Amino acid sequence: MNFKYNTKQRNKSVQGLRSFKDTLPQEAKRILNKKGQIYSNTLDNWKFLVGKELFNVSYPRSYKNSKLNGSCLNIMVKRGNEVDLEYSKKEIIKKMNIFFGYNVVDDIKLKTFEGEFEKIKENKINNATKSKNIKQITNIKNDKIKKSLLELNKIFKSR
Repeated sequence: MNFKYNTKQRNKSVQGLRSFKDTLPQEAKRILNKKGQIYSNTLDNWKFLVGKELFNVSYPRSYKNSKLNGSCLNIMVKRGNEVDLEYSKKEIIKKMNIFFGYNVVDDIKLKTFEGEFEKIKENKINNATKSKNIKQITNIKNDKIKKSLLELNKIFKSR
């Protein structure tokens, strides 16, 4: 891979194959480097990290990393189950740090909700595609794409 310095442009360009990370915009790189990978891995492995009982009543809301206060994971907990999660905070921190291989989380903050989490899930599934989106789908000229999108809509509504 040869580096080429353009005199007319500010940036240097690279000839040859580029990695995927180099092709992303600057804003996307910042988000991925800051918290994207840690938060997405935490979401994917939440059931393993907290266990089956706490998985049903909690989910990670956000991940914040600051130099002064350390890193903090905000967790949404269903009302009435705060005590269970409070007692297992240290265990969750330990599991997360072992899972990632370094100290990812220093603190966990809990926020409660009334149980609307389940209702939100149900509403999203029932309203998979709105009527205006169905109208746009029917306006598509390619029959294969139109059929596949309508089938996808049926699958989401059936769940």
